[in-house]
Amino acid sequence: MLVALQEGDPNRMSIRTTHKIVKFSNPFSIEGVGRILPAGNYEVVTDEELIEGLSFPVYRRVETMMLAPAQCSQIEMLTIDPRNLAAVVERDTSAVKGVSVPAKLP
Repeated sequence: MLVALQEGDPNRMSIRTTHKIVKFSNPFSIEGVGRILPAGNYEVVTDEELIEGLSFPVYRRVETMMLAPAQCSQIEMLTIDPRNLAAVVERDTSAVKGVSVPAKLP
Protein backbone atom coordinates (compact mmCIF):
# COMPACT_ATOMS: atom_id res chain seq x y z
CA MET A 1 0.00 0.00 0.00
CA LEU A 2 1.33 3.47 -0.86
CA VAL A 3 -0.33 6.61 0.50
CA ALA A 4 0.48 10.13 -0.71
CA LEU A 5 -1.05 13.51 0.07
CA GLN A 6 -1.65 15.98 -2.74
CA GLU A 7 1.22 17.87 -4.38
CA GLY A 8 1.96 21.12 -2.56
CA ASP A 9 0.56 19.88 0.77
CA PRO A 10 3.12 20.76 3.50
CA ASN A 11 2.42 17.43 5.19
CA ARG A 12 2.98 15.48 1.99
CA MET A 13 4.94 12.27 2.44
CA SER A 14 4.69 8.88 0.87
CA ILE A 15 4.22 5.89 3.15
CA ARG A 16 4.45 2.28 2.05
CA THR A 17 3.26 -0.61 4.13
CA THR A 18 4.55 -4.15 3.72
CA HIS A 19 3.10 -7.31 5.23
CA LYS A 20 4.85 -10.63 5.81
CA ILE A 21 4.08 -13.80 7.72
CA VAL A 22 6.63 -15.10 10.23
CA LYS A 23 6.26 -18.69 11.47
CA PHE A 24 7.34 -19.65 14.97
CA SER A 25 7.62 -23.37 15.72
CA ASN A 26 8.00 -22.79 19.47
CA PRO A 27 6.43 -20.47 22.04
CA PHE A 28 8.52 -17.29 22.28
CA SER A 29 8.93 -13.96 23.99
CA ILE A 30 10.03 -10.70 22.42
CA GLU A 31 11.34 -7.63 24.17
CA GLY A 32 8.59 -5.15 24.99
CA VAL A 33 5.85 -7.79 25.23
CA GLY A 34 5.18 -8.90 28.78
CA ARG A 35 4.10 -12.45 28.03
CA ILE A 36 5.01 -15.65 26.21
CA LEU A 37 3.39 -15.87 22.79
CA PRO A 38 2.33 -19.25 21.40
CA ALA A 39 3.90 -20.92 18.39
CA GLY A 40 2.18 -20.14 15.11
CA ASN A 41 2.06 -17.76 12.17
CA TYR A 42 2.28 -14.03 12.90
CA GLU A 43 1.65 -11.17 10.50
CA VAL A 44 4.36 -8.49 10.64
CA VAL A 45 3.48 -5.05 9.27
CA THR A 46 6.18 -2.49 8.45
CA ASP A 47 5.51 1.17 7.60
CA GLU A 48 8.19 3.10 5.74
CA GLU A 49 8.25 6.72 4.56
CA LEU A 50 9.85 8.00 1.39
CA ILE A 51 12.85 10.26 1.94
CA GLU A 52 12.27 12.99 -0.61
CA GLY A 53 14.81 15.10 -2.46
CA LEU A 54 17.14 12.28 -3.48
CA SER A 55 17.82 11.21 -7.06
CA PHE A 56 16.54 7.69 -6.29
CA PRO A 57 13.79 6.39 -4.00
CA VAL A 58 14.88 5.60 -0.45
CA TYR A 59 12.53 4.57 2.35
CA ARG A 60 13.08 4.92 6.10
CA ARG A 61 11.39 2.48 8.46
CA VAL A 62 8.87 4.29 10.66
CA GLU A 63 7.27 1.44 12.58
CA THR A 64 7.18 -2.35 12.76
CA MET A 65 4.17 -4.10 14.27
CA MET A 66 3.18 -7.70 14.85
CA LEU A 67 -0.37 -9.02 15.09
CA ALA A 68 -0.58 -11.36 18.08
CA PRO A 69 -3.38 -13.26 19.78
CA ALA A 70 -4.85 -11.50 22.81
CA GLN A 71 -7.41 -12.53 25.41
CA CYS A 72 -10.99 -13.41 24.41
CA SER A 73 -10.07 -14.49 20.85
CA GLN A 74 -9.02 -10.97 19.89
CA ILE A 75 -5.91 -9.84 18.03
CA GLU A 76 -3.51 -7.24 19.39
CA MET A 77 -1.15 -5.09 17.30
CA LEU A 78 2.21 -4.92 19.09
CA THR A 79 4.88 -2.38 18.17
CA ILE A 80 8.21 -4.22 18.04
CA ASP A 81 11.83 -3.55 17.20
CA PRO A 82 12.72 -5.39 13.97
CA ARG A 83 16.15 -6.28 15.41
CA ASN A 84 14.46 -8.05 18.33
CA LEU A 85 12.18 -9.87 15.89
CA ALA A 86 15.18 -11.03 13.85
CA ALA A 87 16.87 -12.36 17.02
CA VAL A 88 13.74 -14.25 18.09
CA VAL A 89 13.32 -15.75 14.60
CA GLU A 90 16.98 -16.85 14.66
CA ARG A 91 16.56 -18.51 18.07
CA ASP A 92 13.38 -20.28 16.93
CA THR A 93 15.00 -21.49 13.70
CA SER A 94 18.06 -22.72 15.60
CA ALA A 95 15.90 -24.52 18.17
CA VAL A 96 14.09 -26.35 15.37
CA LYS A 97 17.48 -27.39 13.94
CA GLY A 98 18.74 -28.39 17.40
CA VAL A 99 21.42 -25.66 17.59
CA SER A 100 21.87 -23.60 20.75
CA VAL A 101 21.80 -19.80 20.29
CA PRO A 102 22.33 -17.42 23.23
CA ALA A 103 19.30 -15.30 24.16
CA LYS A 104 21.34 -12.08 24.00
CA LEU A 105 24.66 -11.40 22.36
CA PRO A 106 27.14 -9.04 24.09
